[in-house]
Amino acid sequence: MDPRTETAIVVVIAIIAVLMIAWLVVRKQRTAKLRQRFGPEYDRAVREVGPGKADSILLDREKRVEKFSLRTLAPDERERFITDWRLVQARFVDDPQGAVSQADLLVDKLMHARGYPMSDFEQRAADISVGHPHVVANYRAAHQIALRHQQGQASTEDLRQAMIYYRSLFDDLLATVSAAPATHKREVA
Repeated sequence: MDPRTETAIVVVIAIIAVLMIAWLVVRKQRTAKLRQRFGPEYDRAVREVGPGKADSILLDREKRVEKFSLRTLAPDERERFITDWRLVQARFVDDPQGAVSQADLLVDKLMHARGYPMSDFEQRAADISVGHPHVVANYRAAHQIALRHQQGQASTEDLRQAMIYYRSLFDDLLATVSAAPATHKREVA
């Protein structure tokens, strides 16, 4: 074989190797950023769909949420939500089941007021995970308890826990301005 041809082959192989290494480094950095940004939600996505697909699913979520017109609540709206939450919480003593149902509705109402579309629960949870990855597990846990309650399978202690879970998301939604990651972690579930 001609020495020039051999040199060309070696150069092409070296270029391909460098490109593959660069691609792997970029992919690893992207994964690290997603893992840091989504925290426990990243791990959940990996468990559900595997590491390769998790990255693309979470990136798709970010793109979807970027299109939302999320907004800060006006001070009077915020106070009204706080007052409504206090009423729901006070109701728990006399009517735990009703309080949990109202808490679920109030969280949905707050999400809607902030600009989140109200689709099915799984889509809402996925949307919330972008800006609130450390409390979305609480939202899912509260929802599961609410579903068990509808089937007569939730104890009063379960309902109390659901209220705590809903409260963590409620507080996070009130405290944030945009879909940026929450600066505090209030993961309970």
